[in-house]
Amino acid sequence: MQTIAKEYLLLFNTLTDAEETLRRLEARLMEAQRQAEELFMENTDPNIQNPD
Repeated sequence: MQTIAKEYLLLFNTLTDAEETLRRLEARLMEAQRQAEELFMENTDPNIQNPD
């Protein structure tokens, strides 16, 4: 059986942790976007026309 060097294990584990952190961040950002859009729609009067 081949042994993996400690530095590669460290790098692999760090990359794995970073990927998970990025996934959680993406989920938080998507939720914030959804909430912001919801708030915007709640505060938008459908009877007022947007000037173009």
